[in-house]
Amino acid sequence: MNAIEENRYSAAWRRFGESCSSPRAVLCISAHWFTNASAVTAMAHPRTIHDFYGFPQELNDYRYPAPGSPELAEEVVELLRPDVIELDDSWGLDHGTWSVLTHAFPHADVPVVQLAINARQPFEYHMSVGRRLAALRDSGVVIVGSGNLVHNLGRLDWSAPNAAFDWAERFEATTRAVILGSPGEAATLRDDPDYRMAAPTPEHFIPLLYFAALADEAAESAEVLVDGFAYGSISMTAFSLGMPALE
Repeated sequence: MNAIEENRYSAAWRRFGESCSSPRAVLCISAHWFTNASAVTAMAHPRTIHDFYGFPQELNDYRYPAPGSPELAEEVVELLRPDVIELDDSWGLDHGTWSVLTHAFPHADVPVVQLAINARQPFEYHMSVGRRLAALRDSGVVIVGSGNLVHNLGRLDWSAPNAAFDWAERFEATTRAVILGSPGEAATLRDDPDYRMAAPTPEHFIPLLYFAALADEAAESAEVLVDGFAYGSISMTAFSLGMPALE
């Protein structure tokens, strides 16, 4: 719903986009392209994917017509060798990508490429990929990881739209400390006693590993862009590099 709502999260994403000076392209790692291979979208005109159900028709009708960038896709393939990254012409932009970018880049005029999360690979692989992707930032590519550091749909409490369970608050606090203080150690968060409750499946947590690797590789201090909880078991906390926190 954040894609079509005006709230503190959409305001933060809009502010993030405004802080990006003439980006060449966006490379997004979304929780919703979690597959058994490493791939990158390589089409010139990616489709808008509506990978959800039970939401208002307005969301199903929404289109984010940003162009793709076959050139950036090729760069990613070369940058990540010797790992094999497939050039994909069938996926597109899922809601993990467009629900954020519709606020960050509302004119849909910045080319967007998605990188799949390889479900077969361990956390260390994703950290390694993130470190190697850091070079793209020097050429004007904005790298976005879209997920939730706490995401447990089985424990949603619909009576608490802005609250969190104690285990969610603990894991969020632990994760925040790691990302802000020692991002190179982010993979060790899987050993935290609250991790299994916070991330019963890993796809929403893994995008954070890419961000942590970028921060560690660049030796930049991460900052909290916006924070908050939804329905007890979802964290909306987002981090950024190179811009102040939203008040």
